Amino acid sequence: MINTGAIILAAGSSRRLGGIKQLLHFNGKTLLQHTIDEAIKAGAQPVVVVTGAHAKEVSASVDNRDVEIVFNENWEQGIASGIAAGVRSMIGAHKNIENIIIAVCDQPFVTAALFAQLFETQKKSSGHIVASAYADTIGIPVLFTRKYFDHLLDLKGDEGAKKILMTCRRDVATVDFPLGHIDIDTPDNYENLLKHIS
Repeated sequence: MINTGAIILAAGSSRRLGGIKQLLHFNGKTLLQHTIDEAIKAGAQPVVVVTGAHAKEVSASVDNRDVEIVFNENWEQGIASGIAAGVRSMIGAHKNIENIIIAVCDQPFVTAALFAQLFETQKKSSGHIVASAYADTIGIPVLFTRKYFDHLLDLKGDEGAKKILMTCRRDVATVDFPLGHIDIDTPDNYENLLKHIS
């Protein structure tokens, strides 16, 4: 994936879970490490992990020296601050970046193939955004071309990337991610995930 970086949001406090979501284990590795490994396998460069709550534990868990870790000191202000911190760091240090993929650490079925498909679809389409489609909606992981970097930096509070998807729908292409609706927010979510593989 030429000139394409990935930002993995891992700053949340996991209040509803009662533990550190980023460090939950699935298929032999943490949810965060799985997402990192798939992004690297797809060829994303750089891979930036944005931390916030539990930053020390989350950072220490990352098993790859090629990953850039950015601490978002404003993580309590909402997801927009994490996106902005990641984008700011990436475009500041990597002037050649043309595309940024925004991902989260709690979609256990994200794959390198999906990340690669976002990139390939953008190359073939005229759209500047490629989103994942699941459960009758569109969302993350999502790829934005340079055209939308300023839009990402302008998000506020709990506004995630989905706000841009909804307001710029004509510029959005999609790829199917049938298991994208599965994420881990509660103990029940995690128990159901473990049943899925047992």
